[in-house]
Amino acid sequence: MPLVSTKDMLLDAQRKGYAIGAFNANNLEMAQGIVRAAELEEAPVIVQVSQGGAEHAGVEEMAAIVQVLAKKTRIPVALHLDHGVDFVYNLRCLRAGFTSLMYDGSQLSFDENARITREVVRAAHAVNVPVEAELGMVPRDPHSITPEELKKYMTTPEEAKRFVELTKVDALAVAVGSMHKMKVKQAVLDIERIKAIRQAVSVPLVLHGASGVPDEAVQAAIEAGISKINVHTQLAKSFTEKIREILTQDLNVVDIRKYLHQAREALMEEVRAKIRLFGASGHASGISPFDETMIEPEEYVKQEIVE
Repeated sequence: MPLVSTKDMLLDAQRKGYAIGAFNANNLEMAQGIVRAAELEEAPVIVQVSQGGAEHAGVEEMAAIVQVLAKKTRIPVALHLDHGVDFVYNLRCLRAGFTSLMYDGSQLSFDENARITREVVRAAHAVNVPVEAELGMVPRDPHSITPEELKKYMTTPEEAKRFVELTKVDALAVAVGSMHKMKVKQAVLDIERIKAIRQAVSVPLVLHGASGVPDEAVQAAIEAGISKINVHTQLAKSFTEKIREILTQDLNVVDIRKYLHQAREALMEEVRAKIRLFGASGHASGISPFDETMIEPEEYVKQEIVE
């Protein structure tokens, strides 16, 4: 089917008490593995491309890859910009055919984050595309922060409520104890904080940095109100470790198909395990199709998305 919006996905997850897996892809094989894993689990899935990933592989190139994969499968697939750190890049992805955006203004003041997020929301909503934002900050270097410092970055329910009201954002990434780039599962989540934020806002909540969160804490977070869970580091680790293993065993290997195929399989098994952990298996049929008139790149170009 054509690409779908993340909005219906996340609302379905929120209603039914599971979480949608949002998995980062940086090339063709990673995107293929993510979609194939979701097919096998009969689960809706979000293929994410971060701003850094898009700068590596190309915005239009990654959009084209995921669009083709979505059209060839029967499960709902959304294409999401992960951590778009400026207004212009969000618009570029919007024009390229992304069906979900994220503006990450977590490095800014509350007021500046809200102001720019609102502008991204206005542009995206003009063509029925949802927007995720981040409030608080999920640190990107787990080795340079103390537990006391981590608490200072966490999202408060009061600020979350005000931010959502000001921006009209569709989903909110919250800082509740996880960190990006963690290669071991040692993060300690503030589950009570998640519950309080869930009570304060109606939009789906997002957990970033899930690679470093123990499985039991992930399940507790979903029960507390998390509806979308981002995974990147763990996938990249599985993908790379398989390549390293193959090349170490045979120094004469030069055919990239011999190791990228197996790396894709390793990533696929990791994604399947995450989908089962998130409770998303079997939920593919519950997602409404996106309006097909709003998913093609040329349709975005026709829209007057900025004044």
